[in-house]
Amino acid sequence: MLDKVLIANRGEIALRILRACKELGIRTVAVHSVPDRDLMHVRLADEAVCIGPASSAKSYLNIPALISAAEVTDSVGIHPGYGFLAESAIFAEQVERSGFTFIGPTADVIRLMGDKVSAIAAMKKAGVPTVPGSDGPLPDNNDELFAIARKIGYPVIVKAAAGGGGRGMRVVQAEAHLLNAIHVTRSEAGAAFGDDTLYMEKFLEHPRHVEVQVLADGQGNAIHLYDRDCSMQRRHQKVVEEAPAPMIDEEARQTVFKACVDACIHIGYRGAGTFEFLYEDGKFYFIEMNTRVQVEHPVTEQVTGVDIVKEQLRIASGLPLSFKQEDIVLRGHAFECRINAEDPKTFLPCPGKVTHFHAPGGNGIRVDSHLYDGYTVPPHYDSLIAKLITYGEDRATALRRMRNALDETMIDGIRTNIALHQDIVRDSNFANGGVNIHYLEKKLGL
Repeated sequence: MLDKVLIANRGEIALRILRACKELGIRTVAVHSVPDRDLMHVRLADEAVCIGPASSAKSYLNIPALISAAEVTDSVGIHPGYGFLAESAIFAEQVERSGFTFIGPTADVIRLMGDKVSAIAAMKKAGVPTVPGSDGPLPDNNDELFAIARKIGYPVIVKAAAGGGGRGMRVVQAEAHLLNAIHVTRSEAGAAFGDDTLYMEKFLEHPRHVEVQVLADGQGNAIHLYDRDCSMQRRHQKVVEEAPAPMIDEEARQTVFKACVDACIHIGYRGAGTFEFLYEDGKFYFIEMNTRVQVEHPVTEQVTGVDIVKEQLRIASGLPLSFKQEDIVLRGHAFECRINAEDPKTFLPCPGKVTHFHAPGGNGIRVDSHLYDGYTVPPHYDSLIAKLITYGEDRATALRRMRNALDETMIDGIRTNIALHQDIVRDSNFANGGVNIHYLEKKLGL
């Protein structure tokens, strides 16, 4: 087992990693920016190192500072969490070259799956179903672009190969708008990602967002932990997630599970990962793979009993998977609501001092949060401040518990999106299950 792990992140995920390390007897090092010195995991870690000022570029994205912190504390492994450098092949490469263990996939695999064009090609080769598309980067020739779009069939979506987080994509409904959309998206991609490579896919009009959680040990063993539904989203940002995904064709589900496991073995995957799909008319279409632990991993943990972060640490220590596929039994249902420090109507961030925080309790309730009374939410980072997770023996029970838990949650001193979540979990269409990715935006009139 790894002796000491540096947690290269902040907030609730850093605290989540710290707790997993403590359960495994692993010593922890917390890194933090100047305004993050009072974070809960910083207080609880065995050691803490300040790595820079508030700016992410000068702290959490500063690779030399992170590696130096690992060196001066004699850390053995580095866990990137999610966001920041979690899917940076350069970071993974530098960590390994510096003699530390990167708790995640190899740099080559991160690079392969981080480029959407190469990822789609790899998934096709591995037998994972994909969206009809350009089968490679878009050319510069206008006639070829028109021919590709006509073959796919309108509407199409133009995407940045290095995109993510909802940026670098545009829907084109008709041929007259194609070239302008490509030009604007290419400029945006170059500015945002340093890579203006684009590709094109069929735009599915009413899909759901369904993803498959996997674990692989890099030793030829891989398993799936079933699926999640993440369709309740706003501007490509997930708001509510649940596991398992309701109302999915069982034959299609089992087929895609097998394809994902086979793909992990095919590309030599190591660690926790998630295959993301659009699901429409009983069919799955691969869109990307996240080569890290995800925000919504707790719902899968609740219904499978597998501690995903502890498995990441075990795998990084060189151990084989703790489970075989037949050991994974799906039980019950779980929901997760992402609580953000933001205005529930305008969605603008609302940093500030938390004067009072009361977490809900009761059977089947889990709260992943770094909040405490007197903590000041800084304005420099993502606004996620808590994840509220509920579990029940069936979907209806888990949903009722979520309604109660949201009503019990108290966060005073700042505005949060709890009111939005209270509205969502009482929505009759959401209660029935199976809403598509556009549902929330239409509900909100966006």
